[in-house]
Amino acid sequence: MKTLLQHFLKDERGTASIEIVLVFPVFFGFFLMTYESGVYSARQVMLEHGVDVTVREIRIGVITNPDRDNLRARICSAARILPDCIRQLEIELEQRDPRTAWVALDAEVRCVDRGDLDADYGGTIDPTGNNELMFLRACIRIDPFLPSSALGKAFIEANAGDSAAGESYALIATGAFVVEPFRND
Repeated sequence: MKTLLQHFLKDERGTASIEIVLVFPVFFGFFLMTYESGVYSARQVMLEHGVDVTVREIRIGVITNPDRDNLRARICSAARILPDCIRQLEIELEQRDPRTAWVALDAEVRCVDRGDLDADYGGTIDPTGNNELMFLRACIRIDPFLPSSALGKAFIEANAGDSAAGESYALIATGAFVVEPFRND
């Protein structure tokens, strides 16, 4: 029995697989977090791009009378990688007068209630006019690409206090513009 035990302890076959079993989960976890972070960043960048393109079109008069459906369609067409964008995107368009006492935008951003994706929230869509300072905020609810990864769970937990958060996180983009004075109303 003693020689069998000594022979077993001296045998080095399979030691590489022990290292792989110990190291692989750590590196695979890093890979998953990197992938989730990349998907999150790409979606945030595309939402920002969609808002910027839409703000530019309003500012120069391509979109003359913006309404919720038109603005959501424009943002979603520019931000193509956002899943179920038309139904998941909520927008606010508010006017501010920079010449009077400044009134900041509400700290709470309105996002879609995922329990009722087809609800119309009314919200604030002020008509734009020449030389008016306007703010456009967009919020979209997104499911993490890999919800079981550490980063996916962190995104979900960070939004745990939000109403209708569930298993999602919110991406928010804001744009400001002044309507050019040459636009015909």
